[in-house]
Amino acid sequence: MNSKLTLRNMGLGLTLAAVLACTSGCGKQAEVVRYKLPNGSKFPISMGVEIPAGKSLIFLSGMTPPVVDDTQPKDSNAAYGDTKTQTIGALKTIEASLKSMGLSMKDVVKMQVFMAGDPAKGGKMDFAGMMEGYTQFFGTAEQPNLPTRSAMQVAALANPGFLIEIEVAAVRP
Repeated sequence: MNSKLTLRNMGLGLTLAAVLACTSGCGKQAEVVRYKLPNGSKFPISMGVEIPAGKSLIFLSGMTPPVVDDTQPKDSNAAYGDTKTQTIGALKTIEASLKSMGLSMKDVVKMQVFMAGDPAKGGKMDFAGMMEGYTQFFGTAEQPNLPTRSAMQVAALANPGFLIEIEVAAVRP
């Protein structure tokens, strides 16, 4: 058997395979895949997110809540509100930042939520309050896309009045 002919045929076969593969996928925008939690869980996060090649991944720095009561000291929880209020404020800041980049909350694929202990909750993080704010932005009829997410209690945040800081990663569609 002629080894040059065999190698050439293999090369043509590989080229043909690449062309056939490309006709089924090239030119189409691959979509972000969000994997649901197992066992039919309704918890509003994704188990995992797969980002196709060629997409831009954007990381936002941690966002903190805005002041909601400027009559209160700027280092107090009263100035920023409870965990639910702070979560909504931080997520609105994230939403505005994403919008300035031509993105939206639908594009968020990863979230990390850092929570300080709430003095009103005996020094424990208020996970339920965070979820009340979070579910206004994710898993809704208007915005069903769910990011992967971690939520953790930290010793403290930069300002003693902050109960929450949120950072996200988003994918440009």
